[in-house]
Amino acid sequence: MDRIDENGFRANVGIILMDDANRVLIAGRRGKTGWQFPQGGVKRRESAEQAMFRELREEVGLNPEDVSVAGVTRDWIRYRLPQKYQRASEPKCIGQKQRWFLLCLVGGPDKLNFDATDEPEFDRCRWVDYWQPVEEVIYFKRKVYIRALSELARLAFRDSEPPPMPSSWPKSWQPQ
Repeated sequence: MDRIDENGFRANVGIILMDDANRVLIAGRRGKTGWQFPQGGVKRRESAEQAMFRELREEVGLNPEDVSVAGVTRDWIRYRLPQKYQRASEPKCIGQKQRWFLLCLVGGPDKLNFDATDEPEFDRCRWVDYWQPVEEVIYFKRKVYIRALSELARLAFRDSEPPPMPSSWPKSWQPQ
């Protein structure tokens, strides 16, 4: 059972996985057309880090030794789900609060395995430039992605200047 707080936000973790070329992994849900970072709910009696490693295994087939943790957002990043995406089975859940983890892939991408569980969530992936996922994710998660990527950029690019956010993005995408 996932954790939903008193304000109706479901605890969740997001995973930003980088390769040695400073690209990030986005994945496509089985049977869907969109792209997103791996993510998932935090279960009762589970820490955010434990949930991240569980989701990493379930969604992309990686184990703790396949990654190094470069950082995590300081706090939960919240967003509301549009009404049409709220589950009738969870009427008290109005959105998600997420802790985002920046992970560096150890070794090559050949360890990725979408069939690590009986019910795989993803069936494809791509390695893309750092800010590209913002343009590919569903509209109501864009500000969350921008906040997480912005906060973790200095850790992602320790030896160089992070790439700037595209100036072509609409102002409405900027987090408040």
